[in-house]
Amino acid sequence: MPSYRTAPRSRPGPRRRSLLAGAAGVASAALLAGCSDSADSDADGRPSAARRLRAAAAKDSRELLRRYDAVLAAHPSLDGRLGPLRGEVKRHVEAFEKSTGPTGTDGRTPSPAASGPAGGSASKAPSPSVASDPKKAVRDLAEAERELADRRGKALLDAPAEEGRLLASVAAAGAAHAYLLTEKEDDK
Repeated sequence: MPSYRTAPRSRPGPRRRSLLAGAAGVASAALLAGCSDSADSDADGRPSAARRLRAAAAKDSRELLRRYDAVLAAHPSLDGRLGPLRGEVKRHVEAFEKSTGPTGTDGRTPSPAASGPAGGSASKAPSPSVASDPKKAVRDLAEAERELADRRGKALLDAPAEEGRLLASVAAAGAAHAYLLTEKEDDK
């Protein structure tokens, strides 16, 4: 054994691991605080701009879903072609409603007829008009998809990051739906 004291293998004070763990904890706490629901309301209790944007997008998607339902009710033979696209639009409604909560900005719970099948007569809004020609009905549906995708694309300019990502994804899906609806028609 040496006659002098050897340096201890571990230094006094915090270790690198504990510093990194502490930094990660602080960073995740900051991220979680940034993602809290505190931004869902303005100071006066009104829904925030982001929440209003999500609610408006949910309303637009419900209206598009109603258009799909009306076309399918008028032309059941289109179910094989429109059914998968309608299912996607229904998922868009659910995504926007999930992010806004069970109620819209006005505090009312959306009616099941607004997102349910075409047979729902409890909806107060009149059913969208549908062309008697199936090809014209599909063209009108493609135009509605395209217009909504364009509006959502413009709304991206002012949307917060999280809502912007969701809007961009749904707008891209709407543009793809419009393309698929017009492409199939051109191929026939």
